[in-house]
Amino acid sequence: MADLQVMCINKVPRQDPHEGITHLGGPGLSGWHWTRQRVIDAIERNEHTFYTSANGKRADVAVVNGPNGKYVRTRADGQWNDNLLALPECKG
Repeated sequence: MADLQVMCINKVPRQDPHEGITHLGGPGLSGWHWTRQRVIDAIERNEHTFYTSANGKRADVAVVNGPNGKYVRTRADGQWNDNLLALPECKG
């Protein structure tokens, strides 16, 4: 099991706060860039853990069941936050 840091996301359209993240990426595993569904599957199967880091503080990525299906969101100190949406765009 790898503990992977998420350092970028793809979101289409990027500025729309209501549309979901399509891909997440980061270092490790030779630089990974996975679909949101692949990340959800890896979390649910306990294959990998994912996190972000802001100001030296870790926020774990978790799967949330929303009205339109499953999505990923970060959680730190027992609070849901928007750390993923603050990340830069992944480059092709």
